[in-house]
Amino acid sequence: MPDPPFNGYASCSFKSPRAKVFCSMKLGVLCSGGKDSLYACGMALRREEVACLISIRSENVESYMFHTPNIPFVRLQAEAAGLPLVEAFTEGKEEEELRDLSSALALARDRYAIEGVVTGAIQSVYQATRVQRVAQDLGLWCFNPLWHTDQAEYLRSLWRQGYHVLVAGVFSAPFDASWLGRRIDPETIGLLEQYVERYRITLSGEGGEYESFVTDAPYFSKRIEILEYATEYRNYRGVFSIRKARLVEK
Repeated sequence: MPDPPFNGYASCSFKSPRAKVFCSMKLGVLCSGGKDSLYACGMALRREEVACLISIRSENVESYMFHTPNIPFVRLQAEAAGLPLVEAFTEGKEEEELRDLSSALALARDRYAIEGVVTGAIQSVYQATRVQRVAQDLGLWCFNPLWHTDQAEYLRSLWRQGYHVLVAGVFSAPFDASWLGRRIDPETIGLLEQYVERYRITLSGEGGEYESFVTDAPYFSKRIEILEYATEYRNYRGVFSIRKARLVEK
């Protein structure tokens, strides 16, 4: 089944975004470990050369910019995808974390000669505009291939294409503790659609209602097996924290 429409070129940082559509370029993918960034990576792999993944590990679990649950395990995702990983750290202070993002992108540019950066942004103007600004300051293109995609079709495409995605955190009503570690499958998507109607959540979770972690993708040579985990939940907020995991044959 085809991907949702590839909108990344229409949302890049420069005035003539279509100019490079037919020119292969080296890209770095901002990777949080969640479904949006890994799916965006898969889309980029079909169209360009992905040179590396870029992971920002924030000390602030309330970071305005960066996903935090299970971020150390992006290393396993990078290995499974056969891609080098650029890791950077930030205290996660508002706006100051953009300097750390800039340093990470500059390192990826210098080490792997990337010409652009890919994000999994769907509708977060806050995140998208800031990444675009940082990228432009570094002379990099910025692509958001899921920008304003049909979120229901996107979630179904994840399932059809073989992405294994679990819920790594919940942060709003009506999510209870049973959601932690739950796989995103057709039944889960149907329930999320009911929540959209009744509770006005964002279907993809980009409003911060839930976060995810990818244990397998079509372009992974191996899958991630979770060996140990812990859950914490209280008042509609909870996390599924991976303690130990490894790569195994599919």
